[in-house]
Amino acid sequence: MSAVQLGLFGTEPPAFDTGYASLRRSALDEDAWVDYAPGFIRGHAALYASLEHSTTWHAGTQEIYDKTVTTPRLVAVVPDDGPGHPLLEAVRQSLGERYGEAFVRLSMALYRDGRDSVAFHGDRIARTLPNALVATVSLGAPRRFLMRPRGGGASRAWNLGWGDLLVMGGSCQRTWQHGIPKVTRAQPRMSVMFRPHWAYANAAAERDD
Repeated sequence: MSAVQLGLFGTEPPAFDTGYASLRRSALDEDAWVDYAPGFIRGHAALYASLEHSTTWHAGTQEIYDKTVTTPRLVAVVPDDGPGHPLLEAVRQSLGERYGEAFVRLSMALYRDGRDSVAFHGDRIARTLPNALVATVSLGAPRRFLMRPRGGGASRAWNLGWGDLLVMGGSCQRTWQHGIPKVTRAQPRMSVMFRPHWAYANAAAERDD
């Protein structure tokens, strides 16, 4: 993101809503739910800029029909690929206190423009678990985040960006799928994902989602 584009979003120092005042829960079914807190991060533009420039970004890969293809977005893991930001540690601790589970894994995805996307999926390890928590902070310009029942069905949509927080819980990763579709035009967006310590084989597994 250029300095001109960044200026469109302001330069307020980054902070977050420790009281979760805007957070609302939506039940997707009997076992799956989503918590959504719009504007959870204040000064998200400054946080975006810091993370973008202090991180080594990678082009991820995934297996599709026995072929290895490059994923249409850039990915990174903290601290393997960069120092992150002090605010992320504060958010991580706060999420752990609120949800009663330690969010010890932190990864990021950078959607550079409308061509970058992620297909419908459940997190690689979490979709094998009865219940799992995944928290995502979205920085930069909003993109449509879709969720649908596994196997197909009507989608639920959120426009995530500008410092929004979305937490998927219950059986979400096992019984629902989420994705970000391609669009004709979009400014950059960054996802910062907080996860508990599941049985990851290596850091590369985290970069896949």
